[in-house]
Amino acid sequence: MSIVDTPSRTAETSTPIHSTLAERWSPRSFEATEPLDEKRLTAALEAARWAPSANNSQPARFIVARRGTQEFATVVENLMGFNQAWADRAGALVVAVAETAGDDGAPRRWAEYDLGQAMAYFTVQAHHTGLHVHQMGGFDAAGLASAFGLPAHLVPLTVAAIGTLASPDALPDDTLRARELSPRTRLPLSTLLLPTP
Repeated sequence: MSIVDTPSRTAETSTPIHSTLAERWSPRSFEATEPLDEKRLTAALEAARWAPSANNSQPARFIVARRGTQEFATVVENLMGFNQAWADRAGALVVAVAETAGDDGAPRRWAEYDLGQAMAYFTVQAHHTGLHVHQMGGFDAAGLASAFGLPAHLVPLTVAAIGTLASPDALPDDTLRARELSPRTRLPLSTLLLPTP
């Protein structure tokens, strides 16, 4: 199967939303030999920089590990087994880190929320320019913190694979290929809206 034969991944939304948001999805199959476009990667990081944050504290920090580097290998080593099966094909692995305390030691209560917003901006900008992102929670946060010498107030929260989409056939097993092609689903909007008294 070629990329052009891959079924549409555009979300079936209950009301129209921006096309970049509707088309964004999280693949696992990346072109393992295609260099990552640095301008598009920088644009995604710049979008993350402009995400909103509490009191403009900007607690989002990033370790950008490009394929072929020791940093990339270190991130792959700290992924959980299932993620190791596919993430090493990405153009880069981005460790998203929350700065949970300021220079004065005061806790940043909203740091994790703000990092989430930064990663949303990162992901949408990347998709807008033709890159794809898959965020992962399956990794050893303590292992990454140790490997990169992070102090206690810098907490790795997610790892994002970013790169150019490849055919599902490039994935190493049938389970991964099936997940790549499975329908996208979400809870209905009505389920997300809490009743009011």
